[in-house]
Amino acid sequence: MISFTVRLKFRPEDRQRVADLLTALAASSRREPGCVTYVPHTVEGEPDIVLIYEQYRDEQALEAHRSSKHFQVGAVAGLYQLMLERQVENLCPIG
Repeated sequence: MISFTVRLKFRPEDRQRVADLLTALAASSRREPGCVTYVPHTVEGEPDIVLIYEQYRDEQALEAHRSSKHFQVGAVAGLYQLMLERQVENLCPIG
């Protein structure tokens, strides 16, 4: 299992566009056979910070996600063009 978070910062004037992109991206990502979890959040008290929690069955599933049309459109051509900062944290299971 591959688990990680992606933390993104956006401009206040892009909030609605970011929300629209994330809503579509999450719906499409959750339909991928190898996607276990894809949950975007805003950070309480910081509405311009988005935290996405993602889990994939394996490396092949993650690669399929990153190669998908909805990722290329929603993330690469959409969110990445609007973001001010991006941080990824890979997670390791305990136990």
